[in-house]
Amino acid sequence: MKREGLKAQVGYGKRPGKYGGKPAHVAQNILDRSFSPEAPNQSWVTDITYIKTHEGWLYLAVVLDLYSRAVVGWSMSSRMESELVTQALLSAVWRRKPKSTVLIHSDQGSQFTVYEWQSFLEKHNLKPSMSRRGNCHDNAVAESFFQLLKRERVKRKIYVTREKARADIFDYIEMFYNATRKHSHAANMPPLAYEKLGNHK
Repeated sequence: MKREGLKAQVGYGKRPGKYGGKPAHVAQNILDRSFSPEAPNQSWVTDITYIKTHEGWLYLAVVLDLYSRAVVGWSMSSRMESELVTQALLSAVWRRKPKSTVLIHSDQGSQFTVYEWQSFLEKHNLKPSMSRRGNCHDNAVAESFFQLLKRERVKRKIYVTREKARADIFDYIEMFYNATRKHSHAANMPPLAYEKLGNHK
């Protein structure tokens, strides 16, 4: 690639914020890289990324259903706090209305180890699972979605305002990724169309 003058499309670099230290409430890695459940609303994964704007960072939290890889919940904010991830999860619960316990997998970021997060999971019949410390492959599906978002839409640009970034990311998630983008894991169909087939048990 160097000889041909080519460069890989990657993100901005390491996520801003504090690193190190021991998280408060850590759950076992129950998911254990079982990324292919037999039906929707059995296993969800969640994570946070960040988008550059001239007004500062815009943080994006998403919740994906591992069955179809659909983004079932998301939230954006100028601050990376526990409310960012609970709002994303609340939108997933509101949209999907699961009838039984859902496994929700995250990394050990501080937003996922505080009391507010743990309390939210208990109230909404969600069972926590967490990646092993420093092992991004345990949450590879969420990481893969963020790579797609940044490669296919963000493309290393810096948005003029957070509002413009919000609008563009909303369009990518709801109008393109969920509805029309074909996904190899979903039988080469868009995630929501794959779920409508009803082939799950």
